[in-house]
Amino acid sequence: MTSDHRPCCTPTAAPAAAPVAPPLSGQAGRARSTRGQVLLPGGGFTMGDAFGEGYPADGETPVHTVRLRPFHIDETAVTNARFAAFVKATGYVTDAEHHGSSAVFHLVVAAASADVLGHAAGAPWWINVRGAHWRRPEGARSGIGTRQNHPVVHISWNDATAYARWAGKRLPTEAEWEYAARGGQAGRRYPWGDDLNPGGHWRCNIWQGRFPHVNTEEDGHLTTAPVRSYRANSFGLWNTAGNVWEWCADWFSPAYYSRSPESDPHGPETGTTRVLRGGSYLCHDSYCNRYRVAARSSNTPESSSGNLGFRCANDGAPPSS
Repeated sequence: MTSDHRPCCTPTAAPAAAPVAPPLSGQAGRARSTRGQVLLPGGGFTMGDAFGEGYPADGETPVHTVRLRPFHIDETAVTNARFAAFVKATGYVTDAEHHGSSAVFHLVVAAASADVLGHAAGAPWWINVRGAHWRRPEGARSGIGTRQNHPVVHISWNDATAYARWAGKRLPTEAEWEYAARGGQAGRRYPWGDDLNPGGHWRCNIWQGRFPHVNTEEDGHLTTAPVRSYRANSFGLWNTAGNVWEWCADWFSPAYYSRSPESDPHGPETGTTRVLRGGSYLCHDSYCNRYRVAARSSNTPESSSGNLGFRCANDGAPPSS
């Protein structure tokens, strides 16, 4: 594989002139919380693509040893219901709402023709839709009433970080995310092993059929699945392959693995894009095989789309005073 294929994953938003989001009420004093999280023991693991299947521009190699301190991580991606509680408590306005539009997959647009603002460059299956945001994921004619337990989408890195602060949590580092997603499966392609659908059973929500026009929905879903679909991995985490891309705390660099410290790496000190992990319901091996547990992608902190979500993490113990 020799090309980047980044647009199929999450198109980059051009920052729009918009008012700054209001400060979050009560944010500074929010107590640390491990609600909905599992405590992982940390220790050493092998990070990176052991099969040579990644895109060179993603920097999944060299494979290297990482050692992590114990940490907590959410069992699932943050749901629409949990994000709604955050918005109700704080009045927070997401980047997609500030921008006035967000990227929607072409087969599911639910909006008036006047709200269709154009296609993403190089990826015409992504439509910039006026009024698309977390409450209206396909446009003004859609809603989340029946999707309270689905992952929230159209979430930028800025939005995810704001939620995490409010919840008394933080975003996981990229190394924490991969360790947790592997579930103890050292050097494997997926959280459950090396076969994509063992025994003919789908274990993740990705594209089946002919991308980007025909999805046979063999896994049961055209877009997002409930956050506790399929099976949890051996650490008790759900959907760490497919469903929605998940933001990590780190800045992204394709060269980072060659200089990453062994103990608790936190990514480059600066950058222009933040790390994304896990793949989404749009991944297909004919175009993007980033549902592998070692796969990496990235986007700018203000970008949002209909397959972008997140989960939170926490240190293994409260910081000492």
